[in-house]
Amino acid sequence: MSYCQVQKANIYYEEYGSGTPIVMIHGFSPDHRLMKGCMEPIFQERDGYRRIYIDLPGMGQTKGYETIQNSDEMLQAIIQFIDTLLPDQSFLLAGQSYAGYIIRGIIAKKPERVMGAALICPMILPNHSERTLPEQTNIEVDHEFLATLTEEEREDFKGIHVKLNEYTWKRYREEVVVGLKVADPAFLEKISGAYGYTFKIDQEVFEKPCVFITGRQDHVTGYKDVYDLLDKYPRATFLVLDVAGHNLHIEQGELLKVHINEWLDRLS
Repeated sequence: MSYCQVQKANIYYEEYGSGTPIVMIHGFSPDHRLMKGCMEPIFQERDGYRRIYIDLPGMGQTKGYETIQNSDEMLQAIIQFIDTLLPDQSFLLAGQSYAGYIIRGIIAKKPERVMGAALICPMILPNHSERTLPEQTNIEVDHEFLATLTEEEREDFKGIHVKLNEYTWKRYREEVVVGLKVADPAFLEKISGAYGYTFKIDQEVFEKPCVFITGRQDHVTGYKDVYDLLDKYPRATFLVLDVAGHNLHIEQGELLKVHINEWLDRLS
């Protein structure tokens, strides 16, 4: 539990284990607990990795970020963090949602240092109106459990998840909602108004092992747009999982574990 001062932010991070560095980046609004809940169970059974979980500016416990204006500067802050913590080292990247956009920005700027990447429900297109999205739907519903929630909790839960049961709710509350509650809404609104980079990404072919894991029912970032990247990532596995929304890492945790392990096997 430490801080790393970069030009426009004081970035909070937590580190576990030793070995190959893997920088874990969460999505837009939650904090590091999302990626920690998703990835730590995998590394309890797998040695040799230095896991670095960060809080993005405006989220979690990161401080002094107020002068950051857009996604370009968010990316710059993360690259400076990596350069400070891992000077001249190669590293892996893993992230969810908005982090998928940040990761592709890092690959565009530092391709020679990125050894591979895992992108979970990645944001492909920053402009929401340009995304190809499925209808929002609930597939597996435990009505008895739903009746125990308040109406507000129930509507929030139903609005994002495909599997509505106690397990999904518990993890959503402990890993996602906790982060949402401490985010800076005014800052996030400013960034979402300048969400896309001012430079092009995915221009060069990236030939390191990657995995893109998407949810068939993810109505936030979708799954179809990811296939526009097929030719740019020739060593990537592309997956669409059924009964999986934007919190796929909770709803399909076992399948996520299998494919993260398979990705790490390909890297070694």
